[in-house]
Amino acid sequence: MNQKTKFIIREYVESFVIALVLALIIRTFVIQAFKIPTGSMNPTLKEGDRILVSKFIYKFRKPESAEVVVFKYPENPKTAYIKRLIAKPLENVEIKNGRIYINAEEKTDMRLSGNFYYNRGPYGDVGQIVKVPENFYYVLGDNSANSRDSRFWGFVPENNLIGKALVIYWPLHRMRIIE
Repeated sequence: MNQKTKFIIREYVESFVIALVLALIIRTFVIQAFKIPTGSMNPTLKEGDRILVSKFIYKFRKPESAEVVVFKYPENPKTAYIKRLIAKPLENVEIKNGRIYINAEEKTDMRLSGNFYYNRGPYGDVGQIVKVPENFYYVLGDNSANSRDSRFWGFVPENNLIGKALVIYWPLHRMRIIE
């Protein structure tokens, strides 16, 4: 093998290694792609949608109510779930007549008021007011009739948050910012 061929091979290998390292850093710390596996977030997200999630945003600020968040499922941390953040630490949440009440005030945010939330499970029964523990969050699927969420298994630890859902990038006809 001549010197020029060795130089070209070395250039390609170095470029590949640099690209691989950058991709791993970006995926680990900056942004990650996810595929929506179920219809629990209909109509916001449909089964099969592919989304991008900001993994660094919560290093600079706390999650806000009504954001769509990705997190490690508390009962199986190897599985990622996506739901809408309803209540933050130390807030009281109640589901009444399909509406969300936080600290006895009805939430009027269009991202929440456009959905009907059913009273189900040990953390979302009729007349039940649930206090979110410190360093935990209460999350619900937009498709409340078909979502296993905080109403059934409780709260999401702050440490389980992966990031904020930003955009649907596939399929192309559904490409948009996630509200």
